[in-house]
Amino acid sequence: MTVIGLIRHGSTAWNKEGRIQGHTDNPLDEEGLLQAAAIAERLSGEEWDYIYSSDLLRARQTAEVIAAKLGIPVAGLLQGIREMDGGQLEGTTEQERVARWGKDWRSMELGLESSESGKLRGARTIEEIALRHPGKRVLIVSHGAILRSSLSGLVPGLDVSQLLKNTSITRIVKDKDTWTCELYNCVQHMDS
Repeated sequence: MTVIGLIRHGSTAWNKEGRIQGHTDNPLDEEGLLQAAAIAERLSGEEWDYIYSSDLLRARQTAEVIAAKLGIPVAGLLQGIREMDGGQLEGTTEQERVARWGKDWRSMELGLESSESGKLRGARTIEEIALRHPGKRVLIVSHGAILRSSLSGLVPGLDVSQLLKNTSITRIVKDKDTWTCELYNCVQHMDS
C-alpha cells in the first residue's frame, strides 16, 4: 500500500481578503507560517518518506517548514499540482468580480481552468508520484481547488464539496489499483 498525505498550503494575505490566487505566486502570511509549523509538528509523530510540493511559493514555503521538521528534503517541485489557473479572476474579490462582470460572472468565459482539466492533471501527477514510490508514505503540499479536483478523479464518489482548510491533511491510500480516502480535510493540529 502507498499512502499519500495531501496538504493544502498555509494562509496568505489573499486568502484573508477573499482574492482568487490561482497561479499568482503569493507568499505565506505570518499566520500561514504558524499553520505550517503546526502541521509539521503533527506530522513529526508519524513516519513519512518523501515530500513533494507545488512549484508556487505558498505551497513551497509550507513544504519547506514540514521538510525541515521531519528531516527529509523536498523531493521535487511539480507544476502538475500547481493551483488551477484562475484566468482573469486572479487577484479579484467577489465584490470586484460582480462590479466588473455582473452577478452572472460564474457563467462567463474568463480564462479559468476547467474542473475536468484540473482533475486529469492533478490525478495524473499524484498517480505518477505513487508509481515512483510504491509502498512508501509520501506528503504532497498543494492547493485547495487542484487537490479537490484531483481527489474527484482518484476516488470517484468521494464528497469533495467541503472546501479544504489551510494546512488541512487529507490521506489517501493506493492498494493495487484502487484509491481510498482515510481522512479528509483534517485540521486537528490547529486546535492545540
